[in-house]
Amino acid sequence: MKVALFVPCFIDAFFPEVGVATLELLERLGCTVDYPLDQTCCGQPLGNSGCEREAGATEELFIRNFAGYDYIVAPSGSCVHHVRDHMSASAQTPDAQAVRKNCYELVEFLHDVLKVEELPWAEFPHKVGLHNSCGTLRSLRTAKMSEIEEPFFSKPLALLKKVKGIEFITPDRPDECCGFGGTFCVSEEPVSARMGIDKVRDHKRNGAEYIVSADSSCLMHQKGCSDRLELGMKFIHIAQILNGARA
Repeated sequence: MKVALFVPCFIDAFFPEVGVATLELLERLGCTVDYPLDQTCCGQPLGNSGCEREAGATEELFIRNFAGYDYIVAPSGSCVHHVRDHMSASAQTPDAQAVRKNCYELVEFLHDVLKVEELPWAEFPHKVGLHNSCGTLRSLRTAKMSEIEEPFFSKPLALLKKVKGIEFITPDRPDECCGFGGTFCVSEEPVSARMGIDKVRDHKRNGAEYIVSADSSCLMHQKGCSDRLELGMKFIHIAQILNGARA
């Protein structure tokens, strides 16, 4: 199994520990992982800002870097959503189509492809609130959406329940957007900030010590809101918990 690790640009710049945890976790689980050194952004910020055509060269570089791999795995649902569903500014060659098809968010790769049954090294004795980003929830379908009548399922929860000592809290509005939204938090700053404040207060009110998510971008936004409110909450990417982080 040829697995390529795609580390999004904001993780590379601000949260390199998440990329390291993802690599270590995949290797613990028996994957042989390559990291294409010329990789850069997938083009999502341009697409989110309405500059899709301008993302063409960025997308072409991405395709050259990741063509030929059985799986491309990234610790970011929003980036995977962009690659899979919106990477259309570049020519849709066989390589481009294969890259888009073979790109997986970390949680769905562990749950659906590797079918992880146990994580004996993982222990996290804390009260945790799970944040499902809009991209993972409604585009990648890693969990049940509250607005749809269907049996409950949650791929991130299924994995986290294999971690010793972890305790889950449920916010009053578990599916509510945190307000990050990429460039939305810049163009609609007051609305974005209020959404983030509502989100972290919901988790705090229900007893969460940590908020965990598969998207560092959402965690970054919520941490800023929490710190400004002096709520004393902590934030951690799911890859770090599954890889054995204790705190």
